[in-house]
Amino acid sequence: MSTAAVDLRYPIGPFSASAPSADARRRAVADIAAMPGHLANAVAGLLERQLDTPYRPGGWSVRQVVHHVADSHTNAFVRLKLALTEDRPTVSAYDENKFAALADSALPIDVSLELLRGLHARWVAIYETMTDADWQRMFAHPEYPEPLTLDWQVQNYGWHSRHHVAHITALRQREGW
Repeated sequence: MSTAAVDLRYPIGPFSASAPSADARRRAVADIAAMPGHLANAVAGLLERQLDTPYRPGGWSVRQVVHHVADSHTNAFVRLKLALTEDRPTVSAYDENKFAALADSALPIDVSLELLRGLHARWVAIYETMTDADWQRMFAHPEYPEPLTLDWQVQNYGWHSRHHVAHITALRQREGW
């Protein structure tokens, strides 16, 4: 497939949940566990001007992508804990583009890389102790018509972990960095 035919928004393709299974969950948890290291490797050695380069025309800069992952995964971690401790809680949506425009998205990326290392250790610790019944617990999200299961959430964030790392690695490949 030529580079021109690739949708730069979805370098690994759009998210699609597979049927719930222990294997799908294990793969997703492994992707989440590995993401902080993969993201750190993806940005290793980049210069400030490279960090401020959009991963695609009209897209966020590499720096904003790193900070977005920290924002998104923090929200997902809190949603997991709410779903495990409350009966079908309704979670808040947030405007990721407005988050990406806030002052903290201009900070050095090490701030978010460090946050992600600790956050993912805590996130995976919970995932690794969940029962089959826990995976079926739900939360309501205002952007989705039906409640979402934690089984769906883990698959979504396994994909999200690979998706944003691929934004950066694909940009590096295209630019020869």
